Amino acid sequence: MYEKKQAAFVSPDLAQLQVVIIDHRTKIYIALDEDPHEAKVRYLSRIGNKKP
Repeated sequence: MYEKKQAAFVSPDLAQLQVVIIDHRTKIYIALDEDPHEAKVRYLSRIGNKKP
């Protein structure tokens, strides 16, 4: 029989990321050198496309 391999998930180091607060329930993490305003605009445009 085949042995199943355990999935190895590596969590990112949050000390190397910055927090962007979208609303009171939503936070995203981006690289330190990225623009927080641009990340928020990209996130909201992506979510806006999903809603009918």
